[in-house]
Amino acid sequence: MTAPAPRPTWRKPLALGALAAVLAGVAIGTWFRPAPTTHTAPAAAETAPPAPAPVLPSAPGLPAAEPAPNTDATPAPPAAPISPPDASDDLPRLRARNLTLPVSGVAAAQLVDTYTQARAAGSPHEAIDIMASRGTPVLAVEDGPVAKLFLSKPGGITLYQFDPDSHYAYYYAHLDRYADGVTEGAMLRKGQVIAYVGSTGNASPDGPHLHFAIFRLGPEKQWWRGTPLNPFLVWRDARP
Repeated sequence: MTAPAPRPTWRKPLALGALAAVLAGVAIGTWFRPAPTTHTAPAAAETAPPAPAPVLPSAPGLPAAEPAPNTDATPAPPAAPISPPDASDDLPRLRARNLTLPVSGVAAAQLVDTYTQARAAGSPHEAIDIMASRGTPVLAVEDGPVAKLFLSKPGGITLYQFDPDSHYAYYYAHLDRYADGVTEGAMLRKGQVIAYVGSTGNASPDGPHLHFAIFRLGPEKQWWRGTPLNPFLVWRDARP
């Protein structure tokens, strides 16, 4: 029997070299592999619109802040003048009541229309002045209760009377004093002496007179507030 031939010794170095080459390639590939690409979502500040500034509530008792005026806007036209109150229904109603002249001894022909005359600080008069000597009796123009006896800086000693239906108020001012027995809530009678002509308040001491006004009351029936009416037109025709 023939003995097997010995294996060549050169194969072992070749096998070891090949193995080393493979391992080196794996290591190199791992070291130089690029990092995986990732897509991070953009921040919220880059996508969402900016949030509006919070509106802070006004402090109690203070009005809310107003926006700055627009200087580029077309200026608004001037406000129309205020028209006098419509007395188309009131005047015939008051004339039909045949109201008594509020100052004793003064006739309708002696009245002067001072309703539209300007007074202090340009405020409208909205009343008529009936000139008379100090102490001349002031008369209730019709039946109705005393709504208020009031002392004011401009009007001096004053008296507010309502008509029987509390639809109108009659205002007597610059009085020298009230007549005896006149109290708030007392029922006055047409032609009754309720006070006396004077010059209290801002009236001139040299020109005693009665400041007399009529106004239509609102639904609240407030003695100090209403729609003014011209008393001159109640007793005198507005036409010349």
